[in-house]
Amino acid sequence: MKKLLCTAGFVLAIATTFCVEAGDKIAVVNISSIFQQLPARESVARQLEDEFKSRASDLQNLEHILQIKMQRLQKDGASMKGSDRSKLEKEIITQREQFSQKAQLFEQNNRRRQMEERNKILSRIQDAVKLIANKKGYDVVIDTNALAYINSSKDITIDVLKQVK
Repeated sequence: MKKLLCTAGFVLAIATTFCVEAGDKIAVVNISSIFQQLPARESVARQLEDEFKSRASDLQNLEHILQIKMQRLQKDGASMKGSDRSKLEKEIITQREQFSQKAQLFEQNNRRRQMEERNKILSRIQDAVKLIANKKGYDVVIDTNALAYINSSKDITIDVLKQVK
């Protein structure tokens, strides 16, 4: 009898929890759509392009010089003196390593800066989502990319986009 009462009490507690959770107000938001529509995203992209422009052109110049030396080695390598040929090969190897290191560092720095700026924008979006959810009394806000279907009346994307702009 005690087991039956304990089990019934446990089932009642679980059922009560589900009923309370079912009363939550749920909304959805399309974070990726907001991110794509923000004018700040384009200005940040231009800013980053300007920030890395000189380094990118330096890398292109190094690559061009390296290609010229490699073409020269291919074209004239057979007719060059052995010492000149080995000197040019060593220059090419050294410059190729330098180029590779600079290119890798450039990519890492560029990627890091893009992630920093992306995270700043996403933080602004997240703050706007919280503000709109609090104003409208929503308990839970879910990204639309995680759902198969939701009633469009629960979509707060436009409100969040207005708040972020």
